[in-house]
Amino acid sequence: MDLKWQLKKIGWRGIEVVFAGAMYAWGWFFPDPIILDGPGSVRKLPAVIKEKNIGKVLVVTDPGLMSLNLLASLFEELDKAGVSYVLYDQTQPNPTIQNIEDALKLYNDNACEAIIAFGGGSPMDCAKATGARVARPNRSVKKMSGTFKVIIPSLHMGRLVPPPLFAVPTTAGTGSETTIAAVVTDPETHDKFPLMDPFIRARYAVLDPELTVGLPKHITSTTGIDALTHAIEGYTNIMYNNKKFNDYGVKAVKLIFKYLERAYNDGTDIEARGQLLLASYYAGMCFTRGGVGYVHGIGHRLGGLYGVPHGLAMSVILPHVMSDELLAPYVYDKLADLADAVGITGVTPEDKAKAFIAEIRAMNERMGIPEKFDCIKEEDVDLIAERALKEVFPTYPVKHIFTKEELAAFIRNNLMAK
Repeated sequence: MDLKWQLKKIGWRGIEVVFAGAMYAWGWFFPDPIILDGPGSVRKLPAVIKEKNIGKVLVVTDPGLMSLNLLASLFEELDKAGVSYVLYDQTQPNPTIQNIEDALKLYNDNACEAIIAFGGGSPMDCAKATGARVARPNRSVKKMSGTFKVIIPSLHMGRLVPPPLFAVPTTAGTGSETTIAAVVTDPETHDKFPLMDPFIRARYAVLDPELTVGLPKHITSTTGIDALTHAIEGYTNIMYNNKKFNDYGVKAVKLIFKYLERAYNDGTDIEARGQLLLASYYAGMCFTRGGVGYVHGIGHRLGGLYGVPHGLAMSVILPHVMSDELLAPYVYDKLADLADAVGITGVTPEDKAKAFIAEIRAMNERMGIPEKFDCIKEEDVDLIAERALKEVFPTYPVKHIFTKEELAAFIRNNLMAK
């Protein structure tokens, strides 16, 4: 059994080496999204779309944003620019396969030419997966789960290239406006699975802080820690990342430590809101190349099984995974780097790492984020661990590979409210 496990780990690392090479290669062919930023920048987007001779777009959002009338300025400018639009506003908090199929039907029935994703991570994920389905009409969403399953054509190649995607985030957390990932929920299995492919990445990212001013405090806090999770997991992973993308992670951490609680305490602070959007973008850049890890692997299961919002899952799980409870002893040096970046001192890298995670715990407490979950059922723990590991390996190059039994024990001992 031990030999079999060791061989499996060697195989996973070998696949990660291949993925690492592919990551560097696609960086030459798929440029980073072009940024439109600053207060009111969403009004600039329709003119950009018109300049590209796009006459009709599908706008993907959710019912909550529609009820807040947050898209009014976008619709007004689309009308002025002479760009027609079709609206899909039924995206669920954890977008489902059916959401994507419904959006795809609207896109095809109305001969759309591009997609605008407007909202948090859920509309972004729905829009990305819809674009993948436009490009690969003969391949189901589930068959595109995993890495590079969109860019590698099926027997029936379809459009080859997904339609242009213009991303307008209304939360500062997911970084989905720059990432190559989309996460979809399968209601039949109550599981979430990622599509990871440079083909689904947005062409433009609109970072307009005015769109985030009305966010409730709990959304501000949990999406901010979500972005922090992206930066920390991307930075502490091995293999895919390099100095440029590590620097993005450091920048994101510094901005989040400086501005998150400011925005939490004063939702009208435009400077703080704008800096958090930039931090979310930087964190997205970091984990696009560095990958994520156990925090996401476990968190996606809680979203699929119990409907836990993604940002809340990340916020609760992050300080547990990045401590001596699980991963910290393997990444003390990397965590110490991040501690240095935000001015946290210590005698040794271990001291700095522990102080850094302690400050994240304190930040969570100040913002009312719970320490554990009361929804996890004992009978689900082994399944959560098994599915988490299936996502993490070999996709995410975490520093240390734990067994299913070790991960299950971690969940029982640290994440379940007694």
